[in-house]
Amino acid sequence: MDRRGSLTKGMLPLLAFHAVSEYYRLPWKPPVTAALLGANTLIYLRPAFLRHILPSIDQVWFNPHLILKYRDLKRFLLSPFYHVSDSHLVYNMMSLLWKGIQLETSMGSVEFASMLAALLAMSQGITLLLAKSLLLFLDYEKPFYSEYSVGFSGVLFAMKVVLNSQSESLTNVYGLVIPARHAAWAELILIQMFVPGVSFLGHLGGILAGILYLKLKRAYSGPDPLTLTIRTLTNVISWPLRFVRNLFQFRRGRISGRGSVGGRQTGRTMSGLWRCQACTYDNSSLLSVCEMCGTSRGARGLSSREFSRHSDDLTLEEIRLRRIERFG
Repeated sequence: MDRRGSLTKGMLPLLAFHAVSEYYRLPWKPPVTAALLGANTLIYLRPAFLRHILPSIDQVWFNPHLILKYRDLKRFLLSPFYHVSDSHLVYNMMSLLWKGIQLETSMGSVEFASMLAALLAMSQGITLLLAKSLLLFLDYEKPFYSEYSVGFSGVLFAMKVVLNSQSESLTNVYGLVIPARHAAWAELILIQMFVPGVSFLGHLGGILAGILYLKLKRAYSGPDPLTLTIRTLTNVISWPLRFVRNLFQFRRGRISGRGSVGGRQTGRTMSGLWRCQACTYDNSSLLSVCEMCGTSRGARGLSSREFSRHSDDLTLEEIRLRRIERFG
């Protein structure tokens, strides 16, 4: 989460290339992570068709004073999805891509979406609570209570806590090798020391939100209500698509234009077809050699002795290799 900053152009192609290359090599493409990447990027680019819908960044800065004074939920909920520069967006989205792929792949899309919603609400709420507490008890108004900040990094810190909670390995944080479960704390301190304009309370709120989420998750063994709600909504929305797909789905017995393998018919000869005795493929009556395995037609063109000898010479492995050679 960053405060106001200057724009740095030219890094969006790097984000696009990195995201596409990462998704291309994945056997399963995590949809929630992809949707978040797209949403954050579209909000930052503000194309013409969205300019009348999306509020400007000046209307959504996270500011504890304005949120509490005017009960401004827009600032509370939308500020994580806005970024002040190309570098701010690219850094956060690359971090989201790496963490999101791992978490969504292991948790599933529904539970991952539920976790993200909970982490976003908790990180924003904890940051607001910290700023108000510092004002009441230490009279820290200027540094924290009145600061403006935006960005997804508070949620990213919470995701890092969840991702590394069970890890016993070591990780490298800006050149320091430390246990992975402490990486978020080390990154909080190092970023605050060396990166100007970042929101300390926003990042700290994210770490505390991740710890709180894990404690609540361990205390509640069953599926949380938010996950159940998202799963129900997903099923309702996808039901028409599943219905149409099942309506037009049919069993494919044929594998080419003229024959099939392993059909239900028991007779060797059917109308206009003859069945190969070696691989049970149904061939056109115009063919004298099996289209699947190359075995000659035994009933016509070969004596029973020749047919028996020819089919006995073919092993199952030879039949499989002929299938691969012919049909790839």
